[in-house]
Amino acid sequence: MLIKHGLNCGFGAKKNCIFMLASSAVLRRQQLVIRCLGVGGYSDHNTNTNQKIMQGIRFMSGASLEADAENVVRAITPTLDPNRHKGQAGKIAVIGGCREYTGAPYFAAISALKIGADLSHVFCTKDAASVIKSYSPELIVHPILEESYSVRDEDKSFISEMVLGEVDKWMERFDCLVVGPGLGRDPFLLDCVSKIIKHVRQFNVPIVIDGDGLFLITNCLDLVSGYPLAVLTPNINEYKRLVQKVLSCEVNDEDAHEQLLSLAKRIGGVTILRKGKSDLISDGETVESVSIYGSPRRCGGQGDILSGSVAVFLSWARHVITSENLSISSKNPTMLGCIAGSTLMRKAASFAFENKKRSTLTTDIIECLGRSLQDICPVP
Repeated sequence: MLIKHGLNCGFGAKKNCIFMLASSAVLRRQQLVIRCLGVGGYSDHNTNTNQKIMQGIRFMSGASLEADAENVVRAITPTLDPNRHKGQAGKIAVIGGCREYTGAPYFAAISALKIGADLSHVFCTKDAASVIKSYSPELIVHPILEESYSVRDEDKSFISEMVLGEVDKWMERFDCLVVGPGLGRDPFLLDCVSKIIKHVRQFNVPIVIDGDGLFLITNCLDLVSGYPLAVLTPNINEYKRLVQKVLSCEVNDEDAHEQLLSLAKRIGGVTILRKGKSDLISDGETVESVSIYGSPRRCGGQGDILSGSVAVFLSWARHVITSENLSISSKNPTMLGCIAGSTLMRKAASFAFENKKRSTLTTDIIECLGRSLQDICPVP
């Protein structure tokens, strides 16, 4: 189920727009509506009725509601058809991987394949390429990115254009890009990736941004502002930086849904998946949550699995929306992709933890992705 945001607050031109309602103002508004509905005051015998009505009002004012998560997964997961050919189930590309970080891009790319994408590419630095290739022969690895230490100042412009040209050769083939896993924060590398993001938007290709990609766009919001096919997947610290940058305030967990709505809308209608005990998802118009129990084990790399998962489901959702009448209320592929990706990731983490307990690693969770999808969408 989807709940529409019931507030119409202007963003951009009105610099002093209030992004979160004060709790007292919300309470006064709720009390007024209750009185108008004819509920007899706040006496004890009306307590239950009042609570139910106030709960409904909170939902109408933009509160999040638990997504019909498994039905979303079923609705957008394609059937296995022998008449399909290679590539029709999804072609995903990961932009990331440098000397220090080779695991993250691998986790994102291999997760996409484990869920059901046909092809998965990684665009990384030359230093990372051989390592990532050694993890799996299933990945197509492009060693085209460069870091500052390996490029002379006078060559930077030429190298940057060369990198963009190499990515451009493949761009029309991709259904979704994941930007950020293992990217690092080298200035020249980030500058090249900025140009890639700008170029990707011209092809109308969805972009899932995670990890160091979020560091990049937090400092340059124009890269994704106004692009409805952009998905941001911040963890607690990345979300804090986004809120401080965009809303000029601190994270408010008491009004988490309102703040998330405001943040997504202020950035220009991007979809934000705020990771946490419950994942909150908003495109600036609606808020949904996914609270399926995952795992208490917080080993590194789970966010990379999520980014790869969202990329696959987002690409599937786009195809389903353009070709079928969905039985679910949302028609926004980025919201559907986030709901499905979060659901599968949490389910896989739960299965992995059942077996491995404290020793659960990211690779264990990846191995449970197929089982998780089979549990929701059985293949005979």
